[in-house]
Amino acid sequence: MSEELMKDAIEMFRDGNLEGAVADLEEKIKGNAGIADLHHTYAEFSNMLNMEAQDDVIPGGKIMMHYKKAMELDEEKDEYIADFASFALECRRVPIAVKEFQRYARRLEIADIPVDDVLYMAARNIVDTIEVIDPEKANPMVQPWLQQALIWSVGGLGYSPDDAAELLTKKE
Repeated sequence: MSEELMKDAIEMFRDGNLEGAVADLEEKIKGNAGIADLHHTYAEFSNMLNMEAQDDVIPGGKIMMHYKKAMELDEEKDEYIADFASFALECRRVPIAVKEFQRYARRLEIADIPVDDVLYMAARNIVDTIEVIDPEKANPMVQPWLQQALIWSVGGLGYSPDDAAELLTKKE
């Protein structure tokens, strides 16, 4: 059902009409507020529109609300969590982003999936964001975030934190 509702917006998106796609989704959400895919796609397209315009055409808080609504409606979609966390990081809301990426990581762990590309890239983006807000990385508040980013980055390379530390401190 959600695919049929999103059909026009997807076509507009493919044709390069991002504003039309966002407007179409916003209108469809009014009568179909219980469909997670509509909220998620609206948030994704709105974020793309803002990035393309290099301006907040759609307020960040509204985009965040739609990501959260999608996660609330469909708690099983890990993609929603990862996309919300990435958006929070883009908005420099590092504590929220790290918390949501940790939730995503726990879900991967439960499914017996190792660190994936999402967490590996999140690690890099967290470090980049911290370098902007605290170039010296001296604020004690950022230390746990850096530690988490390091764990995900070495995990993405296929190492446990202990194995990576041992390898890095090994003298030849």
